Amino acid sequence: MTVGLGAGLLLPHVALHPMIGAERTAELLFALGFGVIGLVSIIFSLLFLVVQWAATTFTPRLGLFRDDPLVWRTFAFSLGVFVFCIAAGLSIVSRTKVSIAVPVIAMILALATLAFMYTLQSRAFASIQLGPCLHAISSRTRHVVNTVYVRPLGDEDPARSSLPAEADGHPVIWPHHGAVLCGIDVPTLVEVARTHDCLIVLCQAPGQLLVRNRPVARIHAGTLPPDALPPDALSPDALLAALAPGVERTFDQDPEIGMRLLADIALRGLSPAINDPATAVQALDHIEDLLLLLADRELDVGQVHDADGTLRVMVPGPDWDRYVRTALDDVINSAQTVPLALHRIRLLLQHVLDAGPETRRPQLRERLTRVEQLIARCLPVSSAPTPVADTEPM
Repeated sequence: MTVGLGAGLLLPHVALHPMIGAERTAELLFALGFGVIGLVSIIFSLLFLVVQWAATTFTPRLGLFRDDPLVWRTFAFSLGVFVFCIAAGLSIVSRTKVSIAVPVIAMILALATLAFMYTLQSRAFASIQLGPCLHAISSRTRHVVNTVYVRPLGDEDPARSSLPAEADGHPVIWPHHGAVLCGIDVPTLVEVARTHDCLIVLCQAPGQLLVRNRPVARIHAGTLPPDALPPDALSPDALLAALAPGVERTFDQDPEIGMRLLADIALRGLSPAINDPATAVQALDHIEDLLLLLADRELDVGQVHDADGTLRVMVPGPDWDRYVRTALDDVINSAQTVPLALHRIRLLLQHVLDAGPETRRPQLRERLTRVEQLIARCLPVSSAPTPVADTEPM
């Protein structure tokens, strides 16, 4: 808007030939400006319905389209074009001639706005289709997994330490209202712990709830006494400033959110109100891909050291059992009478069992046994005798 205002006030004073009548140009600018803002209002009003439809059809926790930078960038660009057209139109009202560059630039900006709108509508249409939606969730989750879990299974950190006793640390209390921990500024926490020669052990992982008057971290060793926090030592505000609270989970540092969203979509497909097991099967396809990605990754990555190799920050995180439980347990319970989904879950478990290491297989075998029992209950083998042919042998 600032750029549009500056250009709208300055460009009409540039004497770039050929020159045209200012009165008709001003009318054109006003028409373009109000046309753009009217189009933006209509499009964004319709997008509210898109967001509502995706929330009710897939899961209310799905905010991929709502959080897409294209949404607010399109709105910002459109407002800039509107301000430019109105400012330029007001600047040339009292003039007789104006450069033809003014309406040409206004037309180019209007066409660029239409291109933004087309892209935004295409993105909105994709967000209400099952295939693109599932692909977007799994792609974001794969990116987070590849960022957080960089070591293969068995490649343990040589400087890995055991978790100190919870009672030994000084608690840091969350003083605000309840919120979801959306992100952790780990480098800042490491620097704070190094400066005060202590170890910061967080109590919640990204995606979990911060509860008022409950500990969010415990500070161990260093310059701190066991029962008090002296004024010249680590201030709780410095630690709390490194935590980013929010109203809902995000993909930034939370690999589990993708599993939760895919499981939610599968659960909706299996619900009696929707009764669309094929949707659940498609969601299970992506769940299998993510479980295969996690099966051979080292998930214990919550210990962060400073440049000297000293352990400074410990962050809890989901283990393999937590991922399997989030991805499959609720879906298995909802699919007890749906053979199509049960067969797909059995195939998923068999694939992950074949690809995963032995340490990751007990949780899968337990669920595979349960799924096979449910399949046997849904599709029992007939125990009736085989009918005998009426004709006697020659």
